[in-house]
Amino acid sequence: MLPSHSPNDVLHQDLSASLKRAMSTRHLVMLSLGGAIGTGLFLGSGEVIAQTGPIGAILAYFLGGLIAYMVMLCLGELAVHMPSSGSFGVYAQHFIGPATGYMITWLYWLTWTATLGTEFTAAALLMQEWFPTIPVWIWTLMFAALVLILNISSTRIFAESEFWLALVKVITVTSFIALGLLAIFGLLSFQGQETAPLFSNLTTHGWFPQGIFPIFATMLIVNFAFSGTELIGVAAGESKDPAKQVPKAINTAIWRLLIFFIGTIVVISALLPYEQAGLHTAGVSSSPFVTVFSYLGIPYAEDLMRFVIITALLSAANSGLFAASRMMWSLSVRKQLPAIFSRLSQSGTPYIAILVTLLGAIPGLLSEQFAPETIFKNLLGIAAFTMVVVWMSICLSQFNFRREWYRQGHQRQELKFAVPWFPLIPILGLVFCLITCLSMAADPEMLVGFIGCLIFMAACYLSYFLLYHPRA
Repeated sequence: MLPSHSPNDVLHQDLSASLKRAMSTRHLVMLSLGGAIGTGLFLGSGEVIAQTGPIGAILAYFLGGLIAYMVMLCLGELAVHMPSSGSFGVYAQHFIGPATGYMITWLYWLTWTATLGTEFTAAALLMQEWFPTIPVWIWTLMFAALVLILNISSTRIFAESEFWLALVKVITVTSFIALGLLAIFGLLSFQGQETAPLFSNLTTHGWFPQGIFPIFATMLIVNFAFSGTELIGVAAGESKDPAKQVPKAINTAIWRLLIFFIGTIVVISALLPYEQAGLHTAGVSSSPFVTVFSYLGIPYAEDLMRFVIITALLSAANSGLFAASRMMWSLSVRKQLPAIFSRLSQSGTPYIAILVTLLGAIPGLLSEQFAPETIFKNLLGIAAFTMVVVWMSICLSQFNFRREWYRQGHQRQELKFAVPWFPLIPILGLVFCLITCLSMAADPEMLVGFIGCLIFMAACYLSYFLLYHPRA
């Protein structure tokens, strides 16, 4: 049941303990790009190609980008009208229900906290390949300390650090696509040959060598690759002018991501036989980026990609700690956590929430010592599933918000940013995300993570009704 009060008034409490508004449009765009461009693209893209074939991978990433765009349009309308660092948790609270808002906030906190430790550990393992005599735990502590300092200093310092970390990835992907296209059209030698395959690899084994089904089976991987775009909604509460910056950032980020992801898939698929794209060898060398750069004659290709992937991991950890701590801050502001979690430093950062969130990364840090493959795979599955559930809540919140908006006599033209083709966009976004969630249940390797997520969601609802639900 929707709240009886006006959407214009729903966020006074959340905005009362306001954070510093220090982010510009370029920060929002790079935060979104940085959150999405990561190991899923550098290491996981080859796996999707190997499972679906080149054309199938292009379709899968295009569909994934389309879903992400629909969700971000819904988030944009909400974030422009009601900018809040609690973002979709606050929106779900008011436009789906208080218990769901509570659950979504904790779920998004879990999404990032579950992967923080694995990102520090993975970056440390890559550093150990360069410096084998230095223990992994030293690098892990150093990276954790660096990300903590960047987050706790000030919003401005965090935004600048994320801008430059994300820029490394953007330059790498742009260079990869540009050099790959030059090779495809015979302007650069490839594997010592004057001309590359010129797209012949795309259909050598037919349009869909493994059939249509793998395209849908890989959608969880693909959707997770686009996760991070929703960070724009979290950052909207700390941006200088959300009404102007958020729509521009959403459109810029999504279209660039589509170009980056599909361009990367086209280059890899055109230059490498699809059976080779997903080969898993040890370390960074399994990345199709390394293979293509090596064939193009780029010196130290493996070292270059190791540096880029370490940067990607630190960027993800940096933005993840930012997003998760803001969820905890939001719960405290809404009186659903002790007031200490909303305490701000002199520079305007919720330092207690940041410190506690970092401590939540300990299970991920243990992944290197105890069953690393099992823990990592399940944490990745949990992160992917929870992200898609959050996206579903965004679509439903926007759908309910717009209906309430019309019911109160308002017009679409009154909104500074409005989702086009309402209600089709939120409904399609919700349905596609639901299908993606169900695909996780069909994967035996992700079943444990799926069940764990359902238990966590049920525990959130139970704790809300026990602790905060008003009794008659």
